[in-house]
Amino acid sequence: MSFRKHVEKRLLKKERTYETEQLMKEKRSEEYEALEEVFDRSTLMIIYDFMNKGVIDEIHGVVSAGKESRVYWAKNAEGKELAVKIYLTVSAEFRKGILKYIEGDDRFKNVRRDTRSLIFAWAQKEFRNLQQATAARVRVPRPIAVRNNVVVMEFIGKDGANAPSMKELPPKNPEKTYNILMMNLERLYRKAELVHGDLSEYNVMIYRGCPVLFDLSQAVPTSHPMAAYLLRRDLENLNKFFSRLGVNVHSVDESYRRITEHGNT
Repeated sequence: MSFRKHVEKRLLKKERTYETEQLMKEKRSEEYEALEEVFDRSTLMIIYDFMNKGVIDEIHGVVSAGKESRVYWAKNAEGKELAVKIYLTVSAEFRKGILKYIEGDDRFKNVRRDTRSLIFAWAQKEFRNLQQATAARVRVPRPIAVRNNVVVMEFIGKDGANAPSMKELPPKNPEKTYNILMMNLERLYRKAELVHGDLSEYNVMIYRGCPVLFDLSQAVPTSHPMAAYLLRRDLENLNKFFSRLGVNVHSVDESYRRITEHGNT
């Protein structure tokens, strides 16, 4: 059996019964096509190594797909659900978009400027941002492992279905959710020393009644030249969304002062 076929067999491992055999055949052909498109040999090696080390036990279908990355639903040996985010290493357009967030970030000042190196740094950046946010008690997907263009993290949802974003399903208690988000932004800024940089109703999930921030790859340190601008933009986006839900939001200036100047939370 070839290396690729061996890895694909592991990646597509699922429980089978007589009743589901036909369905599995149809689903398998779709997943093979997706794997062929996304996984180059280097990425397959990383996934296979994660499996050998017990980080991942099985990996299933795509739960989120975009131009820059795909997220796969997976499980570890204990059955805990994982999200495996794979950044595509062939997009020159993506390279242009991420440079402004990497330049000015002292954590990555020595990164080479070729496309592959930048995308590997982008994955590392997301992982480190998740680590810092988690340590600051900001609710984000818990980071588990990273290598090259692959990030493994906690899956926010159940049975392979993502928790909905605020855009998809507005919170039942908008005022409470708004206040929790403001608290999390302050923790992110003051304790993790980060600014999300792309915060809106599209990248906040509601899981078990609470907001979860995700897509932290573009988050920048508070020392970044764009930090102040990005924080204000985040606050403007949240104000627009929650104002439409009837929440009496704080002004951007007031929220900015609270987040950047007040004491510990």
